[in-house]
Amino acid sequence: MAIQRVRSKLAKTEVLMRHAGLREQIPETRRLSRESLSDMLHRYGMIYVKPDGGTFGKGVIRIERTSTGYLARVDTRSYRFGSIDSLYDGLQRLKRKGLYLAQRGIHLLKHKGRRFDIRVMVQKSPRGSWEATGIIGRLSHPRKIVTNYHSGGTPMAFSTLMSTHLDAGRRKAYAEQLRRLGVTTARQLQKRYPGLKEIGLDIAIDNSLKPWILEVNSAPDPFIFRKLKDKSVFRKIYRYAAAYGRFKKKNRIRRGIRARRKKAVR
Repeated sequence: MAIQRVRSKLAKTEVLMRHAGLREQIPETRRLSRESLSDMLHRYGMIYVKPDGGTFGKGVIRIERTSTGYLARVDTRSYRFGSIDSLYDGLQRLKRKGLYLAQRGIHLLKHKGRRFDIRVMVQKSPRGSWEATGIIGRLSHPRKIVTNYHSGGTPMAFSTLMSTHLDAGRRKAYAEQLRRLGVTTARQLQKRYPGLKEIGLDIAIDNSLKPWILEVNSAPDPFIFRKLKDKSVFRKIYRYAAAYGRFKKKNRIRRGIRARRKKAVR
């Protein structure tokens, strides 16, 4: 069976919301409209607006309620608006085409003044069971609103980022908690998407240390884990991915290139 990919953030969120335990760890997420924009900013003070099918943190907009109106940030640029109507109209110019979502903003923990979130890699093992194979932190670029590596974020060890928030023993227990959350998430999604083989679970940790599921990537980048000092993590991730066929197409291309080179030499 081919590896199943699910682009829609909303579709995945709706599946996860059917699980009572996961529901409490998912920030409110709604289709973007004038009504949802006004309601969620009134209740939460900060939200993220993101494309339903976006990747790599592209197209994400952070909006905060201020004393004089609203502040919207896209990448490194800022825009101010005096009312919900002007904000909503402005978003139509800032965002790309297609469905956008409004998600409750979570105030992330910081490391040396920079916000970070956590990526948990969960994969089908060669035996066919779900397993959390890697956990890594992503430190935001100082001038950007997203933590994604492809948008300027810095991959860092989970233990390093959490060192000022938890002692060594509690860090280990907390990491295990996040791994269990990843496996539960994968199992729940598999009920609707049986062809899933891997997910990247993006987790925000707030100031009370509550983990929040920001989104789930069904085509996670395994190569970010090469940045870890412990190289055994990436080796395991790669081995599992190769076992369920993640790199078949790439390997066919490489074999084809080598064959053409041999012909050219002859």
